[in-house]
Amino acid sequence: MFTGSEIVEILEQSGVTHVVWLPDSTLGPWESDLESSSKLRLIRVCREGEAWPLAAGLLVAGQAPIVMMQTTGLFESGDAMRNVLFDLRLPVFAVIGARNWLVTDSGDSARRFTEPIVQAWGLDCVLIGQPSDKPKLADHYQACVHARQAGIVLLAEESG
Repeated sequence: MFTGSEIVEILEQSGVTHVVWLPDSTLGPWESDLESSSKLRLIRVCREGEAWPLAAGLLVAGQAPIVMMQTTGLFESGDAMRNVLFDLRLPVFAVIGARNWLVTDSGDSARRFTEPIVQAWGLDCVLIGQPSDKPKLADHYQACVHARQAGIVLLAEESG
């Protein structure tokens, strides 16, 4: 839905300094654009659970990181996320690729569990489900930064 250059432009204009990520098939094509940015630093992790504490450390050090991963990674990293967002009360923002969101007849359980899990955590969440929703990314990020609260954008994907 977004091109790499669109994501870079949005993140740069929003003041993001670091992207902590483990890409999937939808986010991965942005890698070369993210790497070529002079304003963003791309930090790759081996497991999604590593992303939250890395972003937390960057935030505490005065940087403006975001986390990027797929929904299955969000599920896997729940304990690390819980610790950072709720125990430490750090306002880390994330862009989560919502696997198979656009496949209405998908039997993928990740699609079925995404909303209930995000709601159970009580996370401030916005869904980007179609191209006309693209402005929601910058708007939600800025609102969360201004409120000093964590937030998530679910980015609808066609496949996993």
